[in-house]
Amino acid sequence: MIRQHLIDPEICIRCHACEEACPRDAITHNDDNVVVDASICDGTGDCLGPCPTGAIDNWRMVSEPYTLEAQFEWMELPEETAPESEPEPEPAPAPDPDAPRPREVAPASAARPVVGLYPPSRPIEAVVQGNYRLTAAGADTDIRHIVLGFEGADFPFLEGQSVGINPPGTNDKGRPHVARRYTISCPRDGERPGAGNISLTIRRIPGGICSNYMCDLARGDRVKLHGPYGKTFLMPDDSAARLIMICTGTGAAPFRAFTMRHQRVMGDLTGRLHLFFGARSPEALPYHGPLQKVPESFLAKHFAFSRIPGQPKRHVQDALSEAAEKLAPMLHDANTYIYLCGLRAMEPGVEEALGEVAARAGLDWPALRARMLAQGRYHVDTY
Repeated sequence: MIRQHLIDPEICIRCHACEEACPRDAITHNDDNVVVDASICDGTGDCLGPCPTGAIDNWRMVSEPYTLEAQFEWMELPEETAPESEPEPEPAPAPDPDAPRPREVAPASAARPVVGLYPPSRPIEAVVQGNYRLTAAGADTDIRHIVLGFEGADFPFLEGQSVGINPPGTNDKGRPHVARRYTISCPRDGERPGAGNISLTIRRIPGGICSNYMCDLARGDRVKLHGPYGKTFLMPDDSAARLIMICTGTGAAPFRAFTMRHQRVMGDLTGRLHLFFGARSPEALPYHGPLQKVPESFLAKHFAFSRIPGQPKRHVQDALSEAAEKLAPMLHDANTYIYLCGLRAMEPGVEEALGEVAARAGLDWPALRARMLAQGRYHVDTY
């Protein structure tokens, strides 16, 4: 038996970041799939970090490696088969703090997502219905709300899923530009009920090929996208669920979708939705104005601004620590779900703050987090 490295075609967005990162050129692709050549791969893991979706982090015990031809045909990973005889167990290795986190699972009550209906080789074309700047004109960051319609074509998705976009043109090596993944920021029935469209929340990045392409789109322009992607960062379809949503910047996208979905179908959810949102200033916080109109009883809002003149820096983890007394009892509730989305740099601070909240509740945070992961109640999507 050998341990073969594979890529999950259901959640891979074909961005080719892993292919570019592999020092041995063990990763290749066709029009449909990105795959790993078992005869070349040495398992060093250089490809793991650049992957934005976790599709690269898959392994199977096999007696014979899957061929490239077989992998090119896959729509999903094959089931792992048990070895004919159980090998002697190896001593458990010491915990690696830099190891990938355990695989997340979707909430048990979440609707079943459609994944990869439109692959990169057969993208769907959308028309721009609107492109609106969310941050103030004087803010040092330009974040856009972009609405895309499908002119009657079917594009089924769930809150928390994302789409992939390849900007037109090629790079200096003559290859298509790397795809970028953007989380959908509206509920499954569109910006308005039955609208049949989606919205994206995109920050213009200086020099960013895809972000500038998207942020410069005008009403009526057409753009090709593929997806939808994502099968774990989903909201529970359960009115008893309590959501703790933690984000920075464009990480607000899935939480806008979660909140709007709850507003439309869940009814009275007093005290069940909690948003912790970090930004440099109110002017740089996307959806700041609309959020002010959402009743506090429906969505408890905790803002943290790091660059307000004359005021100390506050980050999203500070807002969590300040709310520890209110949050601590929620960690004892089996209906509590935690979602974290935004810049990866905020993860250590948020983890530390959640550890403090758990300690206040008399809980061991690493053990609780592991249990919540296994139950589909803890989700992280950072970049």
